[in-house]
Amino acid sequence: MRTTIRLDDQLLKSAKRFAHDTGKSLTAVLEDALRQILSRRAIKRTRKPVTLTTVSGHGVHPGVDLDDSAALLAFMERPHGSS
Repeated sequence: MRTTIRLDDQLLKSAKRFAHDTGKSLTAVLEDALRQILSRRAIKRTRKPVTLTTVSGHGVHPGVDLDDSAALLAFMERPHGSS
């Protein structure tokens, strides 16, 4: 489809330079840019809120490093009641 749009002169010049540098047509550059910005918008709108399940307790045990998965696994595999 053909249409007419008005662009800032410097923006058009930059887009033409980018098209030339990448071996694409100006139309392809503009279409890619529009697709990219519209897809980012669509992704943001389709995200559902995250719901975290919480349980009662006293928080993280002393000495437990949640960033150390091996140590966390070892801690979880210990019998209940041992430190």
